[in-house]
Amino acid sequence: MGASSNEERGMRYGMNPHQAARVVGDARHVRVLNGEPSLINWLDLLNAWMLVRDVRCAVGQPAAASFKHVSPAGVAVAGPIDPCAAELWRVDRGASGSLLSAYVRARDVDPKSSFGDAIALSEPCDVATAQFIGQVIADAVIAPGFEPEALAILNRKKTGRFLVVEVDPSYDPPQHEARELFGVRLEQERDDATLGADLDETPFRNDALLGLATLRYTQSNSVCVGKDGMVLGIGAGQQNRVDCTRLAGTKAQTWWLRRHQIIQALHAPDLPRQDLLNWQIRFAEQTLTRNQTQQLARLFGAEVLADYRDPGWRLEWAARWSGLVMCSDGFIPFRDNVDLAAQLGVTTLVEPGGSVRTSEVAAAAAEHGIVHATTGLRLFHH
Repeated sequence: MGASSNEERGMRYGMNPHQAARVVGDARHVRVLNGEPSLINWLDLLNAWMLVRDVRCAVGQPAAASFKHVSPAGVAVAGPIDPCAAELWRVDRGASGSLLSAYVRARDVDPKSSFGDAIALSEPCDVATAQFIGQVIADAVIAPGFEPEALAILNRKKTGRFLVVEVDPSYDPPQHEARELFGVRLEQERDDATLGADLDETPFRNDALLGLATLRYTQSNSVCVGKDGMVLGIGAGQQNRVDCTRLAGTKAQTWWLRRHQIIQALHAPDLPRQDLLNWQIRFAEQTLTRNQTQQLARLFGAEVLADYRDPGWRLEWAARWSGLVMCSDGFIPFRDNVDLAAQLGVTTLVEPGGSVRTSEVAAAAAEHGIVHATTGLRLFHH
């Protein structure tokens, strides 16, 4: 890292373009290599970096996160790139297990939300990962280093305005953090509790650790659903937990439905990738408006409307899926969350516990054959 300080350095703007902003204090552990960050860029990148750092420490694999508006859209560790993702993102499946695979898997979780994301990488950015980032719509990346050729590729993105930030991986934040709001300065201990201390006997432990790390940097209330080293659905910032569960489950199911041959067969000549993705997601979710239904028929043929309206193949496909891990940042207050989780294919549920109804939640989990693990650790984040 360079020795220069970022004290009193200006930003492009604050939360909104009409708000001036600046970096105050010593921030030598982060260095802007290209571009000019706004306040939201900083919030996304710093939260995303802390997330992938925690995942790398807890799971021991390279990790990537795709952030939008101070919550992750997708998080994954390095692993296999399935045929659907390989074809969509034009990535060789031989890249499975690399840093590139971690970001491809993270971006593919919820590509509608990842459009224009901030990216965090737990390892120094290599050329292959930089080339991929250069081909997708993204705003920023943070990593603990960049290969020279990778940096050159990224610096050319967005006509030279792409934001590239390097972070010192050895930096340990202060034990206390503060913010000021309406003239009131608030200070607390930093959340550095160990994740998963009581999960040694829990099935799919690494997926549980990945989920807990994700929740630590997701706006509360939050619930996430994951499988095979990917957080496939994130329900963030809701005022009740069952809506978090429903959102996380819907997003995870959409990811799975996108793997069905009916949706994979949706193709139209010269349709940009993001437009195709948006159509596939609307088709999977059955959220088309009347006008969009007419557009769907024009783009892909009137025969697809029967499949769109048919619930049978969706139910059959969903029934093939199981082994998901659901994590909650706060205690599960009612069994409705568990009943919904069972419908989604969740087989392991991780939550803090400690509610007056935790015994009812545990009984509901047992009724559905779901392993119920409690951590005693709440992970609220705002």
